Amino acid sequence: MDILSPYIIAAAAAWLVAQTAKYLYASYKGRKLKSLRQLYLSGSMPSAHSASVVALLIVIGFRDGVGSGLFGLALLFASVVMYDAMMVRRSSGEQGASLTELIKEQKSKVRLPRVAKGHTPKEVVGGALVGALVGLIVCFTTL
Repeated sequence: MDILSPYIIAAAAAWLVAQTAKYLYASYKGRKLKSLRQLYLSGSMPSAHSASVVALLIVIGFRDGVGSGLFGLALLFASVVMYDAMMVRRSSGEQGASLTELIKEQKSKVRLPRVAKGHTPKEVVGGALVGALVGLIVCFTTL
């Protein structure tokens, strides 16, 4: 019996690695250390959502087999999460940014909305690669 579930370890570790990489990437791009808020904001490179679900998918594939129902469910879950990050969340984030600009342009007293960014395909692929690597590391260290 596992004391700590490798499934949970993989998903949590992938999220942590991706969020830390996101902070470092944003700091490097901006040539200065960014606010620690970057550690939990959505959007940017790499996608922590993608990293988490792919790490979980990898562990399930290795431990339960790619022919298992659980793997099929995890594959569907990962696909929906990554599609949503690229298409739905990205689109709503762009709409939010446009609304914010319009409110500012009109000098309206309407409170500016919080805009949550989605991900570009490149950010999702980056997150998936981080997740695959973390998932493999967890698999081979918890056998």
